[in-house]
Amino acid sequence: MSAKQLQNKIFGASSSSSSNLKPNPSDPGLTINIPKPPVASPTPLSQNKAIQRANGDTQSSPTAEKYKDRLLARLKSEYQGVERYRLLQDERRERHWKKWGPYLSERQWATVREDYSPDGDAWSHFPHSQARSRAFRWGEDGIAGISDNHLDLCFSVALWNGVDPILKERLFGVTGHEGNHGEDVKELYYYLDSTPTHSYMKYLYKYPQRPFPYDQLVRENANRSRDVNEYELLDTDSFDEDRYWDVFVEYSKDEDTPNAISIRITAYNRGPDSATLHIIPQLWFPNTWSWSKPTPEKPSLHLVAPGAVAVKHPSVRTNLYCLPSPPPVGPEAIDEEEEDNVYPEMLFTENETNYKRLYGGQNESSYSKDAFHDHIIPSHRPVGTVKVENSNEGEHIFVNPLNRGTKAGGHYIFRDVPPNGGCVVVRCKLTPSKPDEDAGITDEELFDMSMEERREEADEFYGNLSLGLTDDLRSVMRQALAGMMWSKQYYKFIQTEWMSGDPAQPPPPPSRKYIRNREWKHLHIEDILSMPDKWEYPFFAAWDTAFHCIPLAMVDPAFAKKQLDLLTREWYMKPDGQIPAYEWNFSDVNPPVHAWAVFRVFKIERKLFGNEDLKFLERVFQKLLLNFTWWVNRKDQGGHNVFEGGFLGLDNIGAFNRSEPLPTGGVLRQADGTAWMAFFCLNMLSMALELAKHNSVYEDIASKFFEHFIFIADAMTYKPDPDNELSLWNEEEGFYFDAIQWGNHAQQLPVRSLVGLIPLYATLVLEPSTINRFPGFKKRLEWFIENRPEMARRNMANMKGRGKGDRLLLALCDKDRLVKILERMLDEEEFFSDYGIRSLSLYHKDHPYSMTVHGQKYEVAYWPGDSKSGMFGGNSNWFVAPLMNEALLSYYSRRGPIWLATNFLLIESLQRFSQYYGNDLEVECPTNSGDFMPLNKAAEEIQHRIIHIFARDIDGRRATNGGSTRLDRDPYFRDYVWFYEFFHGNEGTGLGASHQTGWTGLVAYHIMQSGISCRLPRTPRTPRSHARHYFDDQLETMSEGGDPLATPYTPYSAVSPSPSMIHTLEDISPDAL
Repeated sequence: MSAKQLQNKIFGASSSSSSNLKPNPSDPGLTINIPKPPVASPTPLSQNKAIQRANGDTQSSPTAEKYKDRLLARLKSEYQGVERYRLLQDERRERHWKKWGPYLSERQWATVREDYSPDGDAWSHFPHSQARSRAFRWGEDGIAGISDNHLDLCFSVALWNGVDPILKERLFGVTGHEGNHGEDVKELYYYLDSTPTHSYMKYLYKYPQRPFPYDQLVRENANRSRDVNEYELLDTDSFDEDRYWDVFVEYSKDEDTPNAISIRITAYNRGPDSATLHIIPQLWFPNTWSWSKPTPEKPSLHLVAPGAVAVKHPSVRTNLYCLPSPPPVGPEAIDEEEEDNVYPEMLFTENETNYKRLYGGQNESSYSKDAFHDHIIPSHRPVGTVKVENSNEGEHIFVNPLNRGTKAGGHYIFRDVPPNGGCVVVRCKLTPSKPDEDAGITDEELFDMSMEERREEADEFYGNLSLGLTDDLRSVMRQALAGMMWSKQYYKFIQTEWMSGDPAQPPPPPSRKYIRNREWKHLHIEDILSMPDKWEYPFFAAWDTAFHCIPLAMVDPAFAKKQLDLLTREWYMKPDGQIPAYEWNFSDVNPPVHAWAVFRVFKIERKLFGNEDLKFLERVFQKLLLNFTWWVNRKDQGGHNVFEGGFLGLDNIGAFNRSEPLPTGGVLRQADGTAWMAFFCLNMLSMALELAKHNSVYEDIASKFFEHFIFIADAMTYKPDPDNELSLWNEEEGFYFDAIQWGNHAQQLPVRSLVGLIPLYATLVLEPSTINRFPGFKKRLEWFIENRPEMARRNMANMKGRGKGDRLLLALCDKDRLVKILERMLDEEEFFSDYGIRSLSLYHKDHPYSMTVHGQKYEVAYWPGDSKSGMFGGNSNWFVAPLMNEALLSYYSRRGPIWLATNFLLIESLQRFSQYYGNDLEVECPTNSGDFMPLNKAAEEIQHRIIHIFARDIDGRRATNGGSTRLDRDPYFRDYVWFYEFFHGNEGTGLGASHQTGWTGLVAYHIMQSGISCRLPRTPRTPRSHARHYFDDQLETMSEGGDPLATPYTPYSAVSPSPSMIHTLEDISPDAL
């Protein structure tokens, strides 16, 4: 492609005005402005391409009918969209569309898997400074990278700005030891788009033109206390005067060939001066040969033609083509005599440790993992070495002159890229085809047209999910789901190999066997898993995964089900039924949310896609029986149905570290631990009733879980001895609290936190049709009501009373307790923030709770932002922090941020209570506002406040950006959103991990369910008596009536539904929720 053609594509015909560089205000920021070229003036083709077109090769014809139109003509009324078709093909194993995806981690260094230290200090054992020179054992990482689903072959992008000391080939951040709030990535990047099959993906990386401030970031963060904000890349001068590159990386798969992937890297110079950029697309094999004896045969990459790399691997058949690029262009008119194209210099080396550089040892090969750094950057070369050129063959000492190895790169140098939006484009293709078989390899026009088609298909897919939404909410929702897709990662952990060490390497220190995960000998994990955050948490976390699967089920229920199924398989779950928590400590205890997630995914798929996957439900239910038994045997030590739980993933809710023995002695009676088990019990009951519709055996199991729920509920009032009865409920405060029990004596810990809200989760509404359908279950239920009335009345809603539609309520909280709890929860002076429900009441800002034990003071005080504690990394506002106060050693626990996961369960709890009470129960929302509303509308108000974290307000600002003018106003930032781990309890500012679209991706669900009725942030509510409400119950439940489960209109129907029909998640009836 000529420079003029590229200029036309990007800036329009012969423009000399810089005005074209300004983004279109109506552009949501999710596309790169490279429009499809006019069909009337195609790029001239070679003779063989003309022959291909004459012979009817539609793949290579720019005038051919689009794949979408051809598919619609073939499928007619069965057409549900191109991406849905691909998902069905993948699920039926007709095409392996998910073989390639964004499965490359963003941080493999400093992980537990790579830690072979004697003391378990993973952060120090494998630091960032070694990652470019040292081979990984258990995975790989890169920027905007992809791999196949077994991590046999990896691709990512490396960059150099001409001044950095190293190539930018992986993301940098401070470690748990270096950050003032723990580990934290110090880069600017965004996940902009991805379909579930990864047929189209887009990623944005912002690369400074000044030297990257590696040392400054470490030094400044290390010097800061926990009382101040983290020092971020935007706090340095790296982006002053807009001296940076916007580097967009796009991937698209051929229309019907999952293994043919087009790659386009587009870089814009945002600075005021011309600048030079090096772009190095990299392809490599993970090192699988340096660990075993005898040494296995290495795969290989070798040059077969200019820019063409052949791949030799027993499991991967493909080639990489690095195509010539047009020279840099800007909006200014260019000379008639155009510059030559930019051709890549092909580089080859081995993905092997540079022992000489790191340890002064002997390398296995003359060419090591960091060879490209040495070849490109003179200052990176070892002292005393020089780059040696052979005048005949161009040999040099750093990369293999024979053009073969296990790592390859195409080195493009774009000099003097014009300022203020000047642009360069690199195109590569990863495909098993040869150029004479795929014209898109050499024809840039076809290449770009194919990519544009995939983007349009992505628009179609997500457009069907977002009808009726504002452009801004549509963009937020799409980026949230894109983050869910990009956060997939290949994760490998084989415990026996990891613990024992490798035959070809020095044995691990003996002490390592006793540090962590020793008892998980059965673990054998080699799967694509959903990560919380591929940099800060590049490992699965069991309870995070449960929440991930809710938004995942909106777009790809098959992948969501796979995640939930895997965690209960025998190579994950321990034989005793425990589900692994996360790699730092697989034995840690997380809340039992797996059953809830399984049933919610089952129902979401049924509602959105009309598919009732009973095999999945039954298979996982059977394994969850083991998990439930593990909880009963291990966490109810006294057999009293009061569950201690320990950490429970919610360690931000008490005065003490609940994973450790109490400094007071005694036993902690946890209101939340017991409530979690009641919640678990009700979800198992609900699943058993669903399965009983098809297999009567499950009716007895449902009765068992009903009885177990009754006994767990009764344990919220417990007896330390036959003559004393103590309760976790405090009538005076109208709230649940933990209590410490010493023998016959107990003391409540009056901390207003999530402890007192979590009992709301344990709520289930049963339809009369369900009860009448199972006479055995009905008989057992009625027996309990008649023969154990004292249990039913004490800690439960009245089971004798019937609610809306003659429904039955199973819940820990009766109406009186529910109203009292909500009075606090919806009080803006306590839990109710402008951006959701705080994890600790604002009351404790002025009224901290404290207890002194053996000269140590333990205190809980409200703190809305980042943690002041160093425990467990400290980047989450969770643990107590030791502070010295004169002679008194104090343990202060300050927290109160907003977490989307716990908010999500509270919202669904209110929706379930609404199923029972309907409009008969109204609560004041907010408390003391004089505005009363039914529970479903209160749930909607919480949803809207959560959406307000991300949405633009009336002034164009997003709360999550924390008031940053650049993030809110700059046209090259303002449309992009980060999805943080948690949020400031007062201001909504994003905190913690910045790319945790794991559970924070739940906002996509909220937007789809209630986004249409969401007002702008920082604007008052308006009367909605005449507005259609998206929480109104739909009492006709087709599964109960035995009719087909598919609704007449779904988001994927071939019929064009109205917006009122499209949002099927509006249904919060018992059948749907």
